[in-house]
Amino acid sequence: MIDERLRQAVEYIGSCSSLRPVTGIVLGSGLGDFANSLDEAVAIPYSDIPHFKRVSVPGHAGRLVLGKAAGAPVAVLQGRYHYYEGHDIADVVFPVRVLARLGVRQVLLTNAAGGIGSHLAAGDLMLIRDHLNLMGVNPLHGENDERLGPRFPDMSLVYDAELREIVADDMKRMKIAVKSGVYAALSGPSYETPAEIQMLARLGADAVGMSTVPEAIAARHMGARVVAISCISNLAAGISKRPLSHEEVTATADRVKGLFSALLSAAIPRFPTTFDK
Repeated sequence: MIDERLRQAVEYIGSCSSLRPVTGIVLGSGLGDFANSLDEAVAIPYSDIPHFKRVSVPGHAGRLVLGKAAGAPVAVLQGRYHYYEGHDIADVVFPVRVLARLGVRQVLLTNAAGGIGSHLAAGDLMLIRDHLNLMGVNPLHGENDERLGPRFPDMSLVYDAELREIVADDMKRMKIAVKSGVYAALSGPSYETPAEIQMLARLGADAVGMSTVPEAIAARHMGARVVAISCISNLAAGISKRPLSHEEVTATADRVKGLFSALLSAAIPRFPTTFDK
């Protein structure tokens, strides 16, 4: 069933653009501007693509944009829909699975996250080196389709070291502080309590959010390499003295969006274009 749904989505996208992307990008809350910088861009609303869901959260445009970033063919998910919006977890990762079926071999995931680690401040960009899946769900739950990937995929190295190094090199060149950490995913939509943040810190989390991890698992399941960046939009509950709000998240993302887009524009053309079979 999932294979047929993927075929229908890919077939429709292919009717809109002949571009064959090598890299896929998922743009999180308030970070969608990068998609507007692509050359030869074709934008397809999610509502037009078979089996895609509606986006309801401000800061997520809800479009698939195919184009070129400094000559590199890319497919950009301009915004995402979330598990907390009431979607089945398999539907949440469906767009990333579509990217893999389009031929994408590497996926760059982005999000806005709350900072927990003492080395992080609002406005920082954090390379994710590992994650904690505390959402209570896994996108691979249920019957496995071997055409997509193995029943028990290895998650020892979810976030690719070579891709991380490429991004880190460009961060250094652009004089952006290179920070990395562990991202904890919770289901949301309520923000975490101070006690929950203390728990996450003891578990080793440096940042917390409500996305990304299911997409990373699904991408790895299908054999795509993954790199991920969190925009630290605020300090988490109990660390920040102010009440948390989505407005603060989008305001911080808006403040760093130019730098963020410049980093992606620099790094993505340096990603590999040939791969071992």
